[in-house]
Amino acid sequence: MTAEQLGVVSVNVSKEKGTIKLPVSEIVIDERGIVGDAHAGPWHRQVSLLGTESIAKIIAAGMDVHPGDFAENVTTTGIRLWELPIGTQLQLGDTVRLEVTQIGKTCHHHCKIFQQVGDCVMPREGIFARVLQGGMAQVGDTLIILKAATEKALTP
Repeated sequence: MTAEQLGVVSVNVSKEKGTIKLPVSEIVIDERGIVGDAHAGPWHRQVSLLGTESIAKIIAAGMDVHPGDFAENVTTTGIRLWELPIGTQLQLGDTVRLEVTQIGKTCHHHCKIFQQVGDCVMPREGIFARVLQGGMAQVGDTLIILKAATEKALTP
């Protein structure tokens, strides 16, 4: 798959944890994560990503969902994010560099999507990353795998 086939279809932020993220035209990423997003901070889950391939599974189950509804910061297309090993380095747009730190997450409370459909893909297929180099990202940016890690991904 070429870099042109991998890309960003939405960038999303929320000021509060536990809410969906709303699409914005661009995001600024610094050493703490996405500026203005509730999940930014000095930890391993600074940026969350989810693919349209995963969202399509929930749409197929009858839900009307959109980018950001799963609380992901970056909605991508063209890559099975959940198959990337921990430690994989990604380039988002021209300057942002991320390192995959976690595949999936443990949901302590079933979200609205799970309650209505009986399933949610973010706990299995969403990924989290820490920032190696900041910059700006927007819809239409490319997503490139810079350095594939050899370690198998661990899921919670």
